[in-house]
Amino acid sequence: MRILLSELARRFSLELVGDDREVFGVNTLEAAGPGELSFLANPKYADRLATTKAEAVIVSKRHAGVVPRALVSDNPYLSLARIATLFAPEQGFIPPGVHPLAFVHDDAIVAGDASIHPFAVVGPRSVIGAKARLFPHVYVGEDCVVGEGCTLYPGVTLMSGVRLGKGVTCHPGAVLGSDGFGFAQGPEGLVKVPQIGPVVVGDGVEIGANTTIDRGSLGTTEIRSGAKVDNLCQVAHNVRVGEHSILVAQVGVSGSTSIGRGVILAGQAGVVGHLTIGDGAMVGAQAGVGQDLPPGARVSGSPAYEHGLFLRNAALMPKLPEMAKRLKALEKEISALKEGLKNDDA
Repeated sequence: MRILLSELARRFSLELVGDDREVFGVNTLEAAGPGELSFLANPKYADRLATTKAEAVIVSKRHAGVVPRALVSDNPYLSLARIATLFAPEQGFIPPGVHPLAFVHDDAIVAGDASIHPFAVVGPRSVIGAKARLFPHVYVGEDCVVGEGCTLYPGVTLMSGVRLGKGVTCHPGAVLGSDGFGFAQGPEGLVKVPQIGPVVVGDGVEIGANTTIDRGSLGTTEIRSGAKVDNLCQVAHNVRVGEHSILVAQVGVSGSTSIGRGVILAGQAGVVGHLTIGDGAMVGAQAGVGQDLPPGARVSGSPAYEHGLFLRNAALMPKLPEMAKRLKALEKEISALKEGLKNDDA
């Protein structure tokens, strides 16, 4: 695809500075060449504007004069995300319809413009919405709903009763609706608690590769509209993830925890069960959360505590060995002074 910079400016409400040129792709400042569009989102990389070979760069107004051609944006990274969709190649396209090598149960309902790839399975009473795409080796169990425009990449598993809203993307290997980890201690050992609740996913949610979202034990596990769950995350039974929240890679959330709207759980953060994480809270990477967090809280560390204090403590950590040596030397000096005072008194 080729498109004029002026057309991009018009479509995405940007200002074109410099002459009009045609571009056919996007790339980083270092790798971009003639005909490619790049961007500057972090000012610390501003020195690379002088050496980039990109045809044009998406920048804030302060950097517009540094490059021959610029698309000026209040939020360059957001503008890049929107523009890059024009150049993103579609993966695995096949015509709408059910491939002869797929299995669709007679009691399932599949929209005429949905695409069911070879070796996909759709169970009884499940509904596949308009323009949905099920890639090879996708398993959709009984009584599921796959909403309009959903994409299930290879190896995705939806166990019984999973309901996806519109435009949901599940990346390879994601498992939704697997049993939650529920066992009761009995005299004969552990007794499994049946996991009979559903998983309900809202519109526009994205689920990363090899992420697992457990079904509710009795109630519902819910991922609300606009939430984004990265690769290799674990969301346990009866968890609720609020709208537009982000769970970064390897996050683990224990059962019955409620995560509010617009929350960020950074990589490898862990949250114990039965907690409430307030709207807009931020949990730093590898943090361990063991108590409720109010809206807007910013915490890091394990156990988690206030993020600013964590950063100050982290800055001190490399200095501790030297501080310990100085403290030991001071203790010796104080001890010598005390000994001298004793001798003077004597």
